[in-house]
Amino acid sequence: MNDEQLLRYSRHIMLEGWDIEGQERVMAARVLLVGVGGLGSPIALYLAAAGVGELVLVDDDTVELSNLQRQIAHNEQYLGKPKVESAQAGVAALNHEVKVSYIVSRLQGDELYAAVEAADIVVDASDNFTTRFALNRAAFSLGKPLVSGAAIRSEGQISVFDGSYADCPCYQCLYKEVPDESLSCSESGVLGPMVGVIGSLQALETLKVISGYGVPLRGRLMVVDAWGMEVRTLTLPKREGCPVCG
Repeated sequence: MNDEQLLRYSRHIMLEGWDIEGQERVMAARVLLVGVGGLGSPIALYLAAAGVGELVLVDDDTVELSNLQRQIAHNEQYLGKPKVESAQAGVAALNHEVKVSYIVSRLQGDELYAAVEAADIVVDASDNFTTRFALNRAAFSLGKPLVSGAAIRSEGQISVFDGSYADCPCYQCLYKEVPDESLSCSESGVLGPMVGVIGSLQALETLKVISGYGVPLRGRLMVVDAWGMEVRTLTLPKREGCPVCG
């Protein structure tokens, strides 16, 4: 690291358990971020601020006016343009050292597995269960840690799924059956800062896994209810008969 980098990341480097070695791991990491909407916006910005070496942004959507209530990586200038382009511009303005590439599509099949295999860690900020299940299966089969978050109305959840730990469950351990895909922000609404809270926590867990700092949420599910401001952390065991990790 040069003097400028030591100054930029000094507040992280000062942390016991992070130090220069942890920062170097962050700066060498390649992160696959699937979804750059409400959750993905703060994830992209905080990972860029922390100096992640490379961010691969994946989203097939464009910026709409209704997004701006919560998707802080975007602004009115990018209305109608791909979200990945808008997010890339936000990251570049924040930290020119972070290498950013993007994919304007919904990853699936061989393309999905190739993107996951090329990453050090996968962050799921998608908005549908089809993508979530596919990402989980790819990440587990390739031994990549997966940081998963979700938010709707004033509720959110986050966990870290890591198949390299024998007793760690996968995302599909949460669901025996595919949940109702009609449950969406466009149908049910979402509190703007709620996705910021969960997305920020996803960025935090991602940095913890990469740097080796602290204790990530492996085998635990954090549930946040902003209505009554209640936070619970539940133990999440592997599910017997899980089609992915059982």
